[in-house]
Amino acid sequence: MKGWTASDIPDQTGRTAVVTGANSGLGFVTARELARRGAQVVLACRSEARGAEAAQRIRAQAPGAYVRVAPLDLADLTSVRAFAAEHPGDRLDLLINNAGVMALPRRSTADGFEMQFGVNHLGHFALTGLLLPKLLEAGPGARVVSVSSFMHMLGTVDPRDLNMERGYRRWTAYSRSKSANLLFIHELSRRLRATNARLVAAAAHPGYASTNLQTAAPTMEGRRATKRFMEIGNRYFAQSPGQGALPTLYAATAPDVHQDDFFGPPLQGIWHGSPVRSARAKWTRSDTAARGLWAASERLTGVRYEALAH
Repeated sequence: MKGWTASDIPDQTGRTAVVTGANSGLGFVTARELARRGAQVVLACRSEARGAEAAQRIRAQAPGAYVRVAPLDLADLTSVRAFAAEHPGDRLDLLINNAGVMALPRRSTADGFEMQFGVNHLGHFALTGLLLPKLLEAGPGARVVSVSSFMHMLGTVDPRDLNMERGYRRWTAYSRSKSANLLFIHELSRRLRATNARLVAAAAHPGYASTNLQTAAPTMEGRRATKRFMEIGNRYFAQSPGQGALPTLYAATAPDVHQDDFFGPPLQGIWHGSPVRSARAKWTRSDTAARGLWAASERLTGVRYEALAH
């Protein structure tokens, strides 16, 4: 994978991909590059207007690309179910669980979950489970890729307080949600192996990439100094969204990706470079923690992975 870039993405003709949060940042680049290589890409976006603008930009930057927009609000399980039910007969080869929120002030989803845990983990857990039959039918090469963060190193999942009701700390909540992404992929991979499924589940992280995630919370709260600080960091230290999306694109398309792989940029300066297999916290490979989170997630979302039950 040395020197791997978007130009190394294999031909995706005949494949269909869903990319959550595809209207900006890493999701936009991921969707554009998959479409550029021939995939039919569904832009799953909370705002249909911003999704339509993103689709127009993709078509302009990648002539001949096939993209369409479908509404998806991961903070509302009713929206997640509606998205999954929209086109029951469609083929699905790739599900890129990219959308996320970061370091928000305390907020709750439509279903009453802490927002970062609800969007970053529970919404994608439900979406993957509801789309699982399509993914299993797609055959060899089908993938689920969840976008985590190196910030997962700073927070374990507390099964006794998943909604952080004992004291909310925004960065701890974010880190826990990113650990949850990796625990989800770990348990999904185990279940896929146990049923001899050809679907592969992997994860990726972008390193420090310049996106609107860093400025969303300061903008929401009117914290001008913090917003300016984040903007300076993005400008002078972060890598571009194009570079940050490479680990996700590698996990989604490269031939040598295996169950429970985790890709990110190498630790050179500020996480710049082509994708490599990334280090991860030991607790994200804990079978006990992964199974506990899985059981809680099924209970909270009401989504059961019946095709992988055993």
